[in-house]
Amino acid sequence: MSRLKNADYITQETITGVVPMLKKDRQYNFWDLFLSTSGFAIATWCYTQGAYVAEFLTFKQMLINIFCFNIIWILIECIPVFFGVRYGIDLWVWLRSVLGIKGVAIFATVISLANFGWYAVDAQLFASSMINLFGNFGVSLNPSVWAPILGVGCVIIGTLIALGGPDVIKWTSRILVTALLIVGVLVVVLCFTAVPISDIAAVRPNVQGSKLANFMLSAEGNVAFAFSWSTQAIVMPRLCRTERKGYWGTSMAYGIVAPFFVAAGGVMALAMFVKCGYYESDPTTMLATLAGPGFALLSLLMVAFANIGTQGIGSYVNCMIVKSGLPKISYRILVLIAMVYVSLLTVWGWVMDNFGTFISLAAYIQGPIIGMTIADYLLVKKRKLSLKSVYYMKGHDAYKFTHGFNLVGLGCIVISFAACMLFVYNPLSGAIKSSLFLIFTGSGFTAVCGGVLYWLASLTPLRKYMLRDREDLEIV
Repeated sequence: MSRLKNADYITQETITGVVPMLKKDRQYNFWDLFLSTSGFAIATWCYTQGAYVAEFLTFKQMLINIFCFNIIWILIECIPVFFGVRYGIDLWVWLRSVLGIKGVAIFATVISLANFGWYAVDAQLFASSMINLFGNFGVSLNPSVWAPILGVGCVIIGTLIALGGPDVIKWTSRILVTALLIVGVLVVVLCFTAVPISDIAAVRPNVQGSKLANFMLSAEGNVAFAFSWSTQAIVMPRLCRTERKGYWGTSMAYGIVAPFFVAAGGVMALAMFVKCGYYESDPTTMLATLAGPGFALLSLLMVAFANIGTQGIGSYVNCMIVKSGLPKISYRILVLIAMVYVSLLTVWGWVMDNFGTFISLAAYIQGPIIGMTIADYLLVKKRKLSLKSVYYMKGHDAYKFTHGFNLVGLGCIVISFAACMLFVYNPLSGAIKSSLFLIFTGSGFTAVCGGVLYWLASLTPLRKYMLRDREDLEIV
């Protein structure tokens, strides 16, 4: 591909909803995708997630819970990466064939609005990091005044990275992720140095309910955490050169690197409990307490700037998701709107205060879409998509369905969401309503239910409605 001016290059990279990415134009190899995706995954919300799980489980149970549920679900939900790389499209372009053209426009917007809640958490943790960082230099900042200012500042700097496009993200990630991986390893070593591992292993959770229920409640958090990547994960792989590299670059980042940092957060929370008698979820507070001044300063600085990188990548990915449903809206306009929206969420603070409820509710929308996507790709459409219909070519209207909505796909989402809330697990009240929760978790149930319902529908006369694209199918 000939060298393009920066503005033209960014434009070409951000037209997911307009044209597929051709193989000759793809810039990313395995390491570029792995590091960029890891840069997206390694935010201090990983530490918050780890601390959340640590309160319910012992040390060994925590490690099993974090790695097993994350790895299993990530390997499954990343299956659509294969079609993302094969066709040079993202998940939301494929979903035009599952939800309908207008259905994608609505759900891409709704889910991105939910996803941006993560970046409000990210910005709040950045603010906390910087306040603690200044405190190490003897400068006391009033959190009620400076936390909103610094949080919004994180969002603004991340916006500048997003406006730079994939090339800026790629080089930022190469430097930042390498440093953060080193810091993550040092954090774990630090915890076992500051507090004997035998003391950490001896901590027993002081929570009510059966051990199995507590284990699965923690699993719900980890499955929901894994699902939080799902609708964002199949965006950047379209930039990768091969399907194999795209799949492993994505699944290793979300399935191994992110859980490692979640586990690090859990270890730090347990170490804090041993040393201070209480659990803590803010990684900067934990580092300042457990580490010596020199290492704490370095770690706090790295954690702070990790959040900026995550803001940039997250803004790019989620604005691309919205653009898949609303391709005519300018990417730059979407990024600026996102900046204002995340800033408001950051100042409000609700997401951070209701972290467990937030991730489950978001997963209840994303879960059925994960299940339907995999069922559609493997069992219904069998890896074949009509590019003519998915890109609205004249005379090819298969994915318009019923006034732009695939009623089968929308029905599967509504039924799965309602069934889980009413009969399996309600994250608003925390009530376990069925033993199915102890098998699938709530979020896992929505994915299984959505996928099974969609597949079963394809075995009925509805199959003709779902596969309206077979006549103009174009095999790539």
